[in-house]
Amino acid sequence: MTSLAEQSCYTLIANPQEGDFPNDQDLKQMLEKGKVGDKKEAIKKLIHMVLGGERVGASLLMHVIRFAMPTKDHELKKLLLIFWEVVPKYTPDGKMMHEYILVCDAYRKDLQHPNEYIRGCTLRFLCKLKEPELLEPLMPTIRACLEHRHKYVRRNAVLAIFTIYRSHEILIPDAPELIASFLEQEQDMSCKRNAFMMLIQADQERALNYLSSCIDQVQSFGDILQLVIVELIYKVCHSNPSERSRFITCIYNLLQSSSPAVKYEAAGTLITLSGAPSAVKAAATCYIELIVKESDNNVKLIVLDRLVAMAETHDKVLQELVMDIMRVLSATDLEVRKKTLDLTLDLVSSRNIDDMVLVLKKEVIKTNEAVEQDDAVKYRQLLVKTLHQCSVRFPDVAPSIIPVLMEFLSDSSELAARDVLVFVREAVQRFESLRPVVLSKMIEVFPTIKKVRIFRAALWILGEYCSTSEEIQNVMTLIRQSLGEIPIVEDELRKAAGEEDSSEDATMQSGTVQRMVTADGTYVSQSAFTAVARSKKDASRPPLRGFLMAGDFFAGAALSTVLTKLAMRFPLVNPSTSRQNSFRAEAMLIMSSMLHLGKSGLADKPINDDDVDRIALCLNVLSEPSDLLLEVFNKLCRESLDKMLLVKSAEEKQKTITKKVVKVQADDPIRFGQLAPKNELGQTEDMFELTLSQALGGSEKKDTSSLAGSKLNKVTQLTGFSDPVYAEAYVHVNQYDIVLDVLIVNQTTDTLQNLTLELATLGDLKLVEKPMPMTLAGNDFCNIKANVKVASTENGIIFGNIVYDVTGAASDRMCVVLNDIHIDIMDYILPASCSDAEFRTMWSEFEWENKVSVNTNITDMYEYLQHIIKKTNMKSITPFSEEDQSFNKKCGFLAANLYAKSIFGEDALANVSVEKPLNSSDDTLVIGHIRIRAKSQLKFYRSTTWLKPFHTTVM
Repeated sequence: MTSLAEQSCYTLIANPQEGDFPNDQDLKQMLEKGKVGDKKEAIKKLIHMVLGGERVGASLLMHVIRFAMPTKDHELKKLLLIFWEVVPKYTPDGKMMHEYILVCDAYRKDLQHPNEYIRGCTLRFLCKLKEPELLEPLMPTIRACLEHRHKYVRRNAVLAIFTIYRSHEILIPDAPELIASFLEQEQDMSCKRNAFMMLIQADQERALNYLSSCIDQVQSFGDILQLVIVELIYKVCHSNPSERSRFITCIYNLLQSSSPAVKYEAAGTLITLSGAPSAVKAAATCYIELIVKESDNNVKLIVLDRLVAMAETHDKVLQELVMDIMRVLSATDLEVRKKTLDLTLDLVSSRNIDDMVLVLKKEVIKTNEAVEQDDAVKYRQLLVKTLHQCSVRFPDVAPSIIPVLMEFLSDSSELAARDVLVFVREAVQRFESLRPVVLSKMIEVFPTIKKVRIFRAALWILGEYCSTSEEIQNVMTLIRQSLGEIPIVEDELRKAAGEEDSSEDATMQSGTVQRMVTADGTYVSQSAFTAVARSKKDASRPPLRGFLMAGDFFAGAALSTVLTKLAMRFPLVNPSTSRQNSFRAEAMLIMSSMLHLGKSGLADKPINDDDVDRIALCLNVLSEPSDLLLEVFNKLCRESLDKMLLVKSAEEKQKTITKKVVKVQADDPIRFGQLAPKNELGQTEDMFELTLSQALGGSEKKDTSSLAGSKLNKVTQLTGFSDPVYAEAYVHVNQYDIVLDVLIVNQTTDTLQNLTLELATLGDLKLVEKPMPMTLAGNDFCNIKANVKVASTENGIIFGNIVYDVTGAASDRMCVVLNDIHIDIMDYILPASCSDAEFRTMWSEFEWENKVSVNTNITDMYEYLQHIIKKTNMKSITPFSEEDQSFNKKCGFLAANLYAKSIFGEDALANVSVEKPLNSSDDTLVIGHIRIRAKSQLKFYRSTTWLKPFHTTVM
């Protein structure tokens, strides 16, 4: 059985389909009396005619031989080669056409042409010629081309001999001996590569003998020959493992090659041939050097994927190379950095965690010094997340990480500061010993925080974990400083009326005064300082007051909760009744002042009802304290956070368990490579054939995803069983194209000629190439593959028919209409995961939204959620425990975030909010709505088409 590398390749010509073909007389005129340009155009039209199924008469062939073959124009000669390749060479009764005697003689002369380009092109043409009657007279001339002075001719002569020997060994039975002697004398690397590749396929023993004779000189060979040598060593050691010791030293030497491609292939071959720690370490070091030195980001990502694959089986060895892998962070591409950080995080151990943290802290400082760019901000966010996970896995390094990261709370980028706060929140909750350090550093950097969300979250951490009298009073001082003078309304009115303190008056008097003339001719004085002070009034406000004056009273509601917690905790740490009352009164004064500001109209936006209710609730709690409320504010809130962190920790552990699952159990059945199907990957699989097969679509990786159903589920019947031609198609959706593998069965006893599968598409689909006509014997069958390019995630339809001629029939061509093939958008959508922060960021950035009302006969909210997830291929990123399910059933509502991603990288978000009326029976239907968001209008409409099950979810 021939491999894919041995199969013939043919020239593909695009047909412009500009109209009808010219008649024979016009073509003869163009060939006989036209200029060189007219002859070129005539040959092009003839090529399109032949590819379109038109027949070329003998008289027209003679005109081509008489008037086009003798030309000296190189382009016309190249067109003639293509023409003689595609034109039929046999008469209807199966005999060779007599005109080809003249063609053969013409090409014998071209093989003796003094111009090396003509000789080389002719030799390449002979590689595609399969008729032994035409090749036999040319064999002496082809042999002579092996001794030509120019390497282009010799290189193509080797290829021609290779293809002729493979197809018709009888024409040149001594080809291996001839090429072996040629290989020993040849000096050009491209010619040696072609000759060596032929020996690998034709006579592997001769190839091994040659390699053994020059194995010490392999490093001096060119990279194209070294790549072929690596392939030979892999195949030999794969089929005969005893040869490994003979050639593995050569592979080690090729790791030092100057060619990146050779180093990459040699490293991959070394891992497959040997699992020794020294071999794995050498290959991994080679990969790391490739990533660091190569400038192409695509190469970096490909090699990183190989390192990630190695980490799954050789993690112990790669743990020693963690610091070398960290060198890849010098790359500028964000995706490369992200993969590197993920890989090092999986490999890091207690032996090298300190060194890794030191490098990460240096990278964080570099991003702080760099110019603020989008990639720099995102990279800083990745570093913060990595340090967070390092401290969770290795708590001993947390004290050295926290002081560095806390500096980023005042960062202008909200993303990095938010991740720092998530890390700090988890650190103070899990590690009680770190709380004093974290809280003192938080109090230190608190006045420099610029973003309201960061300010609000930092305030929550201080209010939740400050437990000593000194810490509580320090937090109250910070709050008073960030609010300014209280009451806020009176202070703002004084400033608006121009009542400033004496220092401001003194400064104002020292400002410059300018005399101006008014419209009525009188003189007035204007202070330059007053004008500047008015324009900078907003900038001079304390941060929290600035947020409140801008209308962000949610920060005021959060502050009220913090003040309530502190005021209820203060009596537990300070026995003085007067101090307790004073603290509680000050907290209530701040809350009432914020309420007054919200109702006064001085702020840019008025306070909303939710914030009013929250602040009023906190005032009531402080005015009438109780043990229950004390437990709610000071205990239950922290328990809720602890539950959330436990859920996240369980998810991370589950991911780790999934990664480290045992691949082969003791009682697993043994797989034999000879009996395994082609799509089953095993250690005995020939990786070179495998990668080439995958590139050409001949074999596929085993799909382990739960969404990959049986092939039978993807088979579409195209015709009926009673039709003369039966057809069915297997539809396989790849990333950017659809492959239709059509089985066609001739159910008659007649021979069907020119059987053609004609396809057309609707939607954003495009047929890549037209299937070639075929001849099908009686009761025979064949497989035809058609590729359809996919441009977007939209539903599409493929339709068409099968046309054919019956031998001896006098009627027109027969036609069988095919059933439509509906391409479902669900094939493009895959469930994906993202963090809550990423979901919220995308939700706020995405512009288009569609709101769908729930219409279902499902009575259980969780059953409805699972139904939606199943029908839309989405994934719920909101975790639900059994306790949550029982609690939500009691409260009567459910809210969940869903996320999915298309194979084109398009994100789709959904928020499910459903409920059942209070005190309703179990038979009451679920009601509510679902909001769907996507990035743009086009993607939005696609996502609404994809999320059609939301509209009608009746079971």
